[in-house]
Amino acid sequence: MLFKKKSEGIFNYYYDIRMLKILLLGAISGFPWVIIGSSLSLWLKEEGLSRSTIGWAGLIFAVYAFNYLWAPLIDKIRIPILTKKFGHRRSWIILMQLIILISLALWSLMEPSKNLTLVIFVGLIIAIASSTQDITVDALRIEQVGEKETKSMAAGAAMAVVGWWSGYKLGGVISLFSAETLQNLGFENYWQITFLLLILLVVLMNIGLLFINEEEDFKRADQQKKSQRAIQDKIGSTGLHAKVIAWISETVGGPVISFFKKNGFNIAIGILGFVFLFKIGEAFLGRMSIVFYKEIGFSKSQIAIYSKTLGWITTVIFTLIGGVLAMRVGTLKTMFIAGILMALTNFLFSILYWVGKSELLFAIAVIADDLTAAFATVAFVAFISLLVDRTYTATQYALLASIGTAGRTMLASSSGALVDWLDGNWGIFFILTSLMVLPSLICLWYIRKKIKISEK
Repeated sequence: MLFKKKSEGIFNYYYDIRMLKILLLGAISGFPWVIIGSSLSLWLKEEGLSRSTIGWAGLIFAVYAFNYLWAPLIDKIRIPILTKKFGHRRSWIILMQLIILISLALWSLMEPSKNLTLVIFVGLIIAIASSTQDITVDALRIEQVGEKETKSMAAGAAMAVVGWWSGYKLGGVISLFSAETLQNLGFENYWQITFLLLILLVVLMNIGLLFINEEEDFKRADQQKKSQRAIQDKIGSTGLHAKVIAWISETVGGPVISFFKKNGFNIAIGILGFVFLFKIGEAFLGRMSIVFYKEIGFSKSQIAIYSKTLGWITTVIFTLIGGVLAMRVGTLKTMFIAGILMALTNFLFSILYWVGKSELLFAIAVIADDLTAAFATVAFVAFISLLVDRTYTATQYALLASIGTAGRTMLASSSGALVDWLDGNWGIFFILTSLMVLPSLICLWYIRKKIKISEK
């Protein structure tokens, strides 16, 4: 009975009105991915373009890995008129949504077979606007919750992940069903009309954004100005040249200096090492999973049912449960649990390889993988959200998230080569991916008592 009451109390954090707002922010962030991913790819395919062309078009996603480069500007620059009316964070989101809206309108006037370069260029603009939007969405999400509200931050991390997947799936369902319906009705430009319909979804999201509170953070602006004046005093000049140097130095260097000053050099390095290494094993498995499923004998429909449809349902459920776990035992403990579970889950795929094709074992492995991935994602998002200095929320979160992404993308790109080096021995491959989590847990163990976040 006591456990039940405690669980009910924990779930109450999801009923906080702020969680609904964070869910919307997640949806705003996830929606553009399906536009430049599935929708663009299928549009190009149905226009008769080659697989290689479609593959190269996917390079526009690379901008997401580098958005930290302009994140300092998002923290610093106020947009004329919009900032005064809507607030610093919301004004950036509205501006990026407007760019996405205009881009969709431009796509509705184009034909890839006639002006492919322009179509890809507009797609790149959407990717840049979307990745820029992600910076300020994450900052606004974090700032919805107080610095000491650890449990609410964990709940918010879970809702943000659910919101992202909801926006991604909603955009996909609307675009695919719309395109197919219009095609069946005889419209030749069914994709162009679909992009016009997606504009309505962008408008609705912006209307919802107006209900998300943003209080003017004078403390953040004052701290940034204080740091800038300190740099200018060291330069020893009040001229325009000195002011420009101080502004650039504070904008770019301020977030980094603040991070190392807050945590100390050794702990900061430990944090960065953990962030870089934590989900590498998962990334190695994820990069090769479809290839493994196919080689072991599963059909596309079986992969779709177990890995995609079932995976979506379990991801949402376990994300919310992962948030509850993080609230009950703390973010740090949840990451240790998630790391151990990731290692054990990867071992399940080794067993699947040794046993051979088994739908039951396949389903168990996929569900277990989704469970641990959900736990790990919620804990990871909550962890780096708690680490950031509110003076530089957007920059520090974008930088930490990008370091995590870099670890997964850079090292996991060798996953196929590793399988080939092992002569296709998937059992050994998955055991190695299980062991890959250990260096990150060692880093976490080293910093666990010295890291400056609240676990109350």
